[in-house]
Amino acid sequence: MTGDLRGYELRPSTAADRDAIAHVWHASASLPRVGPPDIPTVEELRTRIDLELAAGWSITVAVRDGDVIGFVAIKPQAPVLDQLFVRPGYLGIGVGRALLEHAMAAMPDGFTLHTRSGNWRARRFYEKAGLTFLREDVHPRTGDPVSHYGWKIR
Repeated sequence: MTGDLRGYELRPSTAADRDAIAHVWHASASLPRVGPPDIPTVEELRTRIDLELAAGWSITVAVRDGDVIGFVAIKPQAPVLDQLFVRPGYLGIGVGRALLEHAMAAMPDGFTLHTRSGNWRARRFYEKAGLTFLREDVHPRTGDPVSHYGWKIR
């Protein structure tokens, strides 16, 4: 999927994007209440990207002027929206919504996701987009409270 959206485009990620994806992920997860208390390093996130891609992730990036400004990582076979991050400075201009809509198109029968329970910006974003709150839980790796959401989940 490619399209001009306020000066950025969505496209499938390539191997050349992986470092930039790790940087966007780290910068966004480092915002208050977004990521876990102990944010993985850029290098740890970069390693995870390779592992997750090998295990079935599909990543779409938002690119402006050749720079990755956001990404969505989905597991269509699960179906799960695993990660959606937008680089700070590009929040609120529609990048996240475009990436979420891409996930909806890629998994038209529905999907689930989770976000930190204290990440009110993400929770409002998902609820405004029509996702349904499913339950509270604890993240298996970090022990942080997480909120589960679903789209077209019955």
